[in-house]
Amino acid sequence: MDHLSLQQRHQNMAAIRSKDTKPEMVVRRGLWKRGFRYRLNHKRLPGHPDLVLRKYRTCIFVNGCFWHGHHVALLQTNRDELITDSACCRIPNTNREFWVAKIRRNKERDKEEQRELAKMGWHCITVWECELSPKKREKTIESIAFTLNHIWLQDHRITTRPYPKIDEDDNIGETVPS
Repeated sequence: MDHLSLQQRHQNMAAIRSKDTKPEMVVRRGLWKRGFRYRLNHKRLPGHPDLVLRKYRTCIFVNGCFWHGHHVALLQTNRDELITDSACCRIPNTNREFWVAKIRRNKERDKEEQRELAKMGWHCITVWECELSPKKREKTIESIAFTLNHIWLQDHRITTRPYPKIDEDDNIGETVPS
């Protein structure tokens, strides 16, 4: 049973934002400081990625550990369901079946959206909220920057072509009669 009234629960849930969250702002500031430019919540792409870097054909999703089930094992064995919490995500005991179903749907939707983006030729990076704790923040942002630079270098690598071989018999240096 929920310890909050329906009105209190409604106010709590209404206060949860999907855009401009603190973890998203951390990633945005870190990338902007390193010279990366991006678009926010691109409506034409599947899943409305939090950040879209067109130059790198990359979408960045900044996921909350709870809402997207980070490291949560949702396994079904026969009719019993094995649910294990993780260090960064604990499924509430109140209305547990609802939350398990919701998190499972979110995880499935995330996978499907990333498959669609990959088919369209986009790279996807998922950043988890727990990776943005103050101790891990710089390392995570550096890792994202490294990955973006690697993607750009792979997409823009120089292809070498062998020079044609010159034979002695090719009449090099001779003028062609007109």
